[in-house]
Amino acid sequence: MSVIPLLSLKDVLPPGGRLLGLDVGDKTVGIAISDSDFKVAAPVETIRRTKFAADAARLEQLIAERAVGGLVVGLPVNMDGSEGPRCQSVRQFAANLLKRIDLPIAFWDERLSTAAVTRAMLDLDVSRARRARAVDKMAAAYILQGALDALSRPETR
Repeated sequence: MSVIPLLSLKDVLPPGGRLLGLDVGDKTVGIAISDSDFKVAAPVETIRRTKFAADAARLEQLIAERAVGGLVVGLPVNMDGSEGPRCQSVRQFAANLLKRIDLPIAFWDERLSTAAVTRAMLDLDVSRARRARAVDKMAAAYILQGALDALSRPETR
């Protein structure tokens, strides 16, 4: 498969296939999953990044276990809409992943996702230690939920 526009994702997913959302950082990859109706995103786990082969192997395992039909990868676009080194790194991660998996990948603008999740966790008085453990997978869920909401809008059908 390849990188495709988000709005084309539903057209190429197998029946019952779910979406996996990824928040790819330098040190971790936050992971979330959708339900099969593409309504709700739920956090799954955070992978501590090591070598790409190990990271990809864990993703392949999750894809097989959870009937995943496609991926939504958060793209860390700058506030002015430009793409910097972090975007290049995420795009390279996706390109490398496509060499190992045969699933469509769509990017979703993840501007301020981690900040929004952190703010919500602070509002809920979540301890610093718990925030540190959960913020990446929660950010992945936030990214995936944004993409699911975009896919469900009537004008996008």
